[in-house]
Amino acid sequence: MKHFALFLLSALLMTSLPAAAQSSAPEVPLEEVAQFGRHQPIGVAVSQRGRIFVTFPKKDKDFDYSLAEIVDGQRRPYPDAQWNQWDSTRAAQRFVNVQALFVDRNDALWVLDPANPGDEAPVKEGVKLLRINLTTNQVEKVYRFEDLPRERSGLNDVRVDTEQQLAYLSDPKLAALVVLDLRTGKSRLVLQGHKSVLAAPGFVLRIDGKEVKDKNGKPFSSNVNGIALTPDFRYLYYRAINQTKLYRIETQYLRDAALPPAAVAARVEGVGEVGISHGMIADAAGNVYLTDSPGHAVRRVTPAGRLERVAHDGSRLLWPDSFGLGPDGYLYLTAAQIERTPKWNNGQDRVQYPFRLYRLKIR
Repeated sequence: MKHFALFLLSALLMTSLPAAAQSSAPEVPLEEVAQFGRHQPIGVAVSQRGRIFVTFPKKDKDFDYSLAEIVDGQRRPYPDAQWNQWDSTRAAQRFVNVQALFVDRNDALWVLDPANPGDEAPVKEGVKLLRINLTTNQVEKVYRFEDLPRERSGLNDVRVDTEQQLAYLSDPKLAALVVLDLRTGKSRLVLQGHKSVLAAPGFVLRIDGKEVKDKNGKPFSSNVNGIALTPDFRYLYYRAINQTKLYRIETQYLRDAALPPAAVAARVEGVGEVGISHGMIADAAGNVYLTDSPGHAVRRVTPAGRLERVAHDGSRLLWPDSFGLGPDGYLYLTAAQIERTPKWNNGQDRVQYPFRLYRLKIR
């Protein structure tokens, strides 16, 4: 009866799984894939044929390409130079500030452009999600999110369910998950303002003994940021950066537009305490990988609920940001070094150049 009562309580408030148990696993060495000079990498994706794509935000004078394919270690504008040609007057047909990438089960590349250069307010007409055919290298579809308050949005990450024809996105500025119907182009906010998507009040990131704050003393803060979709499309994992818990929800409850907000919220499951992380991805075995900037590490939550450290490198894993899974059994990741940029160091540039892309063998 006691366990049944606890179940009823969690159903009323928020479903909670056992806290992720700490576990040790053999660590994997980090391998360097490419160097980018002063160009800061953020998003990364790897196609089923092993093609590597990386995004670069428009933040400073060193910017040239928003999206590049990495060929023989060199950046090449993708899908072409025109899409990468900066033109604020043609934001709908140009990349403005590409953030995230995802390669779906059909080997299509999805490119998320929140159109917020330098963390400014979005260029409303430039907010978009592109589907690119990797066989023809042509943009096949562009979604505009016209039913969202784009001028206040900050779309951050994307995952695609090819079976249900849905995309799931995180929006830390709107403090919500976004469900996009790929058939109709309609999108809607879910779990907006729910505890699971919010940064914890007063939570300040501390990396290498230093609080991550700007020159005015304002701390870095992000609501729901990284997301991961399991390969069977059953669960979406998500979390805010400025807290230590990982959550998930069965996608059937996100898909059902008729469910009232309270009914969706009741289906949120607390996975457990996993520390700080930014990017996430789920592999074919059901492991959910998480970046760890304070710990300079990569960790994962196994299907059995164990929290394992997979890799650690105090000198190279500097704000590990985004993941891409390769067909070669490697997990690719960017090191964005955000905490070392001038904004968070009273104008001093503490970045260890060149920026780099890494990988580690996971199977």
